[in-house]
Amino acid sequence: MGSKQIAQETFDDAVQENITEFEMDPEEAVREAVQQFESQGVDLSNIVKAVRPPASENGQRQKHQILLTLDSLARAVAEADMAQLPQQLSAFAAQCKEQLAFRYLAGQNGAYAVVLSACQLAAGDRDLLLQAFCTLSALLDGQPDLLDAAGQQLVLQSLRERRDDAEMALAGMRCVRHACLKHEQNRQDFVKGGILPLLTGAISQHGDSAELVRTAASALRIMTFDDDIRVPFGHAHDHAKMIVLENDGLRVLIEAAKAFTGNSGVLSELCATLSRLSVRNEFCQDIVDLGGLALLVTLLADCMEHPDVVKQALSAIRAVAGNDDVKDAIVEAGATDLIVLAISHHLGNPQICEQGCAALCMLALRKPENCSVIMEGGGALAALQAMKAHPREVAVQKQACMLIRNLVSRSRDLSQPILAMGAEPLISEARAAHRDCDDVARAALRDLGCKVELRELWTGQKGSLAQ
Repeated sequence: MGSKQIAQETFDDAVQENITEFEMDPEEAVREAVQQFESQGVDLSNIVKAVRPPASENGQRQKHQILLTLDSLARAVAEADMAQLPQQLSAFAAQCKEQLAFRYLAGQNGAYAVVLSACQLAAGDRDLLLQAFCTLSALLDGQPDLLDAAGQQLVLQSLRERRDDAEMALAGMRCVRHACLKHEQNRQDFVKGGILPLLTGAISQHGDSAELVRTAASALRIMTFDDDIRVPFGHAHDHAKMIVLENDGLRVLIEAAKAFTGNSGVLSELCATLSRLSVRNEFCQDIVDLGGLALLVTLLADCMEHPDVVKQALSAIRAVAGNDDVKDAIVEAGATDLIVLAISHHLGNPQICEQGCAALCMLALRKPENCSVIMEGGGALAALQAMKAHPREVAVQKQACMLIRNLVSRSRDLSQPILAMGAEPLISEARAAHRDCDDVARAALRDLGCKVELRELWTGQKGSLAQ
């Protein structure tokens, strides 16, 4: 995707020029404009790729439909027209949900202030407020910068005062999710404002609502992200600790998972959140003590046909295996066979292959006795099959190489059986194809006892080579 940006007006002018100067029909004019800008490296993800209505008789430029709808909503808000407001909110929210380009254009033309005013206007009407919050959520999706302090306080106030109302809680949490994704300052502001106990409390209070539990778990997980490239250091680790230590997050999530054993969407979200909270040795052990490990093993066994659950369960097992004592508990629970089965059963899924190899890699690290169990269970063979199946997936290749290296680094007797499976050419191919695999592939080959040619890089100076 390109990194250059253009204004909506620039794109609209190009489309209009194609129509008037080159006599293209509207659809062709749009396609040509898209091709023209993308060939120049322009990112059009925020551009409405449609023909703007022609200018009126007096020469006044017309607006795209999303802006016309916004104008109607703004009039209803300005006039406090409570009869028209529901219809206008519904129409605007529907268009915002269609694509990012629509809501981006609206956001650039004052939509946030209008929707926030609608929320404030609807404060005394529960159903209207619910609709206004749903509209705010739709607008914020992909545009977290729009939210200001007033909006944050409004969302937090609603979550506090209407915590018994599952629908209102869900609408508020959706706003939180969209506002905090890729926005570190909003995350920190919401945490300071007390969002964490509101999220964990909602999961406990409304544990029978699948969508609410899934959304609340997702919001908690986003609080542990470090995905805002504008901020060098975030508070992801601190937020994870607060969720666990101050808000009993591990128990809340594990108990919630027990109530939704047949819902793959909820289970995958809860597993993903658990993996983000496994940031300390004691937290990993707590997950085991609370029944989380038994739950993860059961999910792998019972949900093998649900790739989303399998992937996130593997990710969670990988995370809790960061604790050396937990490694033993995982192996004793029979998880290694299930991990190997998951890789083999979903061999065409690179993400499951990656997470499966990564989980086995963690279980093998510093644990020779676990290496024997993994080997006997077919773990090495499954990893090599994954490498064959996904030669272009650097993450799969890297995790498989690391697994092979961990298997043999303290158990040299496993080297020959693994080499007999054809490991050397596969690892050498990974090293040649992916620069990011060079170090781990070289280490794996070395520990397998293979001759390793060190890759030399020319530095540009006479007589100077860097290895």
